[in-house]
Amino acid sequence: MSVPSPAPLPESRRILVVDDEKVVLAALRETLRLEGYEVFAFEDPLEALRLLRVTPCSVILTDQQMPVLSGLEFLAQVKELQPNATRILITAVLSLGTVIDAINKGEVYRFIVKPWLREELLVTIRNAAQRYELICRNAALHAEAVALNERLAAQLRQLDAQNRQLEHLNQTLHKNLDRSILLCLKTMETFCPLLGQQARRVFALCQAMGHDLGLPLDQRRILEISSRLYDIGLVGVPRDLIRKWQQTPEKLSAEEHAIIELHPALAQDLASFGADLEAVGTTIRAHHERYDGQGYPDQVSGEQIPWLARLLAVAVAYADWPAGEDGALEFIKVNSGAAFDPEAVRALVRSLPQTVMPGNQREVLLAELQPGMVVAQGIYTAYGLLLVPEGQTLTEPHIKLLHNHNLIAPITQSLLVYC
Repeated sequence: MSVPSPAPLPESRRILVVDDEKVVLAALRETLRLEGYEVFAFEDPLEALRLLRVTPCSVILTDQQMPVLSGLEFLAQVKELQPNATRILITAVLSLGTVIDAINKGEVYRFIVKPWLREELLVTIRNAAQRYELICRNAALHAEAVALNERLAAQLRQLDAQNRQLEHLNQTLHKNLDRSILLCLKTMETFCPLLGQQARRVFALCQAMGHDLGLPLDQRRILEISSRLYDIGLVGVPRDLIRKWQQTPEKLSAEEHAIIELHPALAQDLASFGADLEAVGTTIRAHHERYDGQGYPDQVSGEQIPWLARLLAVAVAYADWPAGEDGALEFIKVNSGAAFDPEAVRALVRSLPQTVMPGNQREVLLAELQPGMVVAQGIYTAYGLLLVPEGQTLTEPHIKLLHNHNLIAPITQSLLVYC
């Protein structure tokens, strides 16, 4: 039966001894082997250096007085080959110059003076081996920490790149969403210019209220988008009915009321074309609800109405009022607590001085044009020829020109004037 080879000792138990005196070398080797160390013993320091190029040792023990290399010269080369090894110098004469040279050249850990005491030698070797273990552990921990830092740095760089990519995608999504919203607004304005103009006024009011109230950015964005799309449910409703509802709502029939009261729910469906617009749809659906529960389409009241919808409601009422802004504000104040949330009314009143609103407009028939009216939107022929520019104050000749052209080629666009 073959006897298994003993397991190799760890590096911390591996010691190199160099001394040109055979008796001293043998004594050191046997003393250390009896203590369980793996000992490499050399009389020639050059042979010891060749071993050190391929074999790590924890402790290097050398005599100072040697013919080929002095102990300090040898340890200086050892330092280059194995900087972590603990270096010990044996000398018979301990002079100040030797100490200084040892520190400057070899970074000697300890001196052992001949003749030495056995217990003192073993304690020095044990401490030297423990020092080597500690240095190696620290080096391993440092290397592990450096590697971990590098991995963390790489992960941070990757995370930063991903965040930049996500930010770019978010910006792109926001731009696309803004384009879609503006397209909806343009569609609404093309169908009924007055609706588009009113939406711009409501947007200015909601923007001012959101800023004045210090709403979080996400809520401000919901309110502002809602202020652009709140009447999109009216697209497709006959324009004559829209005009009748805006100017003489008391003349609407029950059937016409039903059509009009359906538009907040339709607007909710149309505004929810994006996953992020669910809150916009909810806000739009409730903007015709009344604080006393007498609104539509769901007859909810008070705090059941979303806060942003209550803000949108006062903005819409103010912007759509046909008899001027002073009358609009008076109407809203009188109906505070009934049609409108008092807090929303206070928010509107407080933000009005900071609001820059487009001029209030109304739609008129060709027959209703009168001198002194200011055109809010350029008037064109069916072929695109400009008849009266935007901002023009109408005179009798302007009105006569429009009537004459209408007889030749009917003017089909909506006629908007400033109130």
